[in-house]
Amino acid sequence: MCYSDFSIPTEFPIFMHNKLVLQYFHLYAKQFGLMKHIRFQHEILSVRKHANFADTGQWDLSVRNKVTGMTEDLVYDAVLVCTGHHAEVHKPTFPGLDRFKGKVIHSHDFKSTAGYEDKRIVIVGIGNSGGDAAVELSRVASQVYLSTRRGTWILNRVADHGLPVDMLNINRFLNSIVGRFPSLVSSYAESQLNKKFDHELYSLKPNHRVFSQHPMVNDDLPNRIICWSVVVKPNVTEFTESGVKFDDGTFEDNIDVVFLATGYVFGFPFLDKNVVEVKNNEIELFKYAFPPNLEKPTLAVIGFIQPIGAIMPICELQCRLATRLFKGDVQLPPQSEMWRDIKDKKEKMSRVYVKSQRHTIQVDFIPFLDELAKLNGCMPNFKKMFFRDPVLTLKCIFGPCTPYQYRLEGPGAWKGARKAILTQWDRTLAPLKTRSMKLEVKRSQKGFVVFFMCVVAIFIIFLSMFIKD
Repeated sequence: MCYSDFSIPTEFPIFMHNKLVLQYFHLYAKQFGLMKHIRFQHEILSVRKHANFADTGQWDLSVRNKVTGMTEDLVYDAVLVCTGHHAEVHKPTFPGLDRFKGKVIHSHDFKSTAGYEDKRIVIVGIGNSGGDAAVELSRVASQVYLSTRRGTWILNRVADHGLPVDMLNINRFLNSIVGRFPSLVSSYAESQLNKKFDHELYSLKPNHRVFSQHPMVNDDLPNRIICWSVVVKPNVTEFTESGVKFDDGTFEDNIDVVFLATGYVFGFPFLDKNVVEVKNNEIELFKYAFPPNLEKPTLAVIGFIQPIGAIMPICELQCRLATRLFKGDVQLPPQSEMWRDIKDKKEKMSRVYVKSQRHTIQVDFIPFLDELAKLNGCMPNFKKMFFRDPVLTLKCIFGPCTPYQYRLEGPGAWKGARKAILTQWDRTLAPLKTRSMKLEVKRSQKGFVVFFMCVVAIFIIFLSMFIKD
């Protein structure tokens, strides 16, 4: 999740607490002198086309100072909308919820487990927010019930040998295999997940395949279920003044809290609907960033995507592309081509993912990064790279696909990118080495020559399969 030209400090843990994520952002802002350009405590009230937009591409912004309450009108040459897709909470209507006498809260407003001690809680929704809340609340509540319509597959953050799952599995080689044999890979992945715990036995197994829904990532939920701190329940059919009925006919009474982990409604309340309009959580943007019908391409939406992987590298590459577009260094394709790309992505999502309001902005991590990089001119040419730097190429293909790869060449190239890639595992695992180990650890480097020759052979076989010019 790091910025492509600014590594996360080695002493930071693999999975950072939000305080450390914030600290990392502050370090980045300090490194590049960004703080002087940020106006804190200012709210955007509206963004509209300037009167001469067709000629200038400029935008009129109405801004309110949240400290003084004063508003002012400003004119800017370009706009990046970086508010993400959590615009407002989604609170579905359930029969009887309005007469429930306990507390009703959305996951957006959940900050601490304080006040939930010894409560009986029903959580509605089994996305990542619902799973995290179930685990946290189950440590203090008397009972937590987790209600789900479909069930879910659960991935662990900690993969085989204790390694971080994304660093281990998000790489170009495995991505090429998934793209060519999706059904086979799904079956293998599901069998591996069921080795951790049997999803059917734990009442979590869905009817869809593992890659047909945005997965839950949670290491602790199975442990809470097996000790009955969390009880998995089916869909809610009705609320009473003090209880909840489920669609299997069961009823839980004396419920103190209803916790809605039901997601968000996408939107941009400050942005003119003639520029960008969201309907049923669907949005028509080229590369999920650029309105295809603008006379001047001087506005981009950043981070309006949901990848299986870190969102930060995609946001950064969208910003890199947008700023070069604003400066005139790159051009967007013709409108017809942009609309075709939008249509193709919608059709692919409808084929791959379960129909849901949360599956309207899904992207495949590596392929989507590559699409942006090609438009921006910073996509590495691995075929040429292999002949001048085979070690680096193999790291890029078979190792973690980290953002540094998009700083190896092209505009914005960073001299430290190669070193950052070659040492990324050292930095990642360094925080775990908190005690001196006297036993010799046998590493694969011992047979590196043999390993290298085998990998080269495999690389040559697969090179033409999954790398395009």
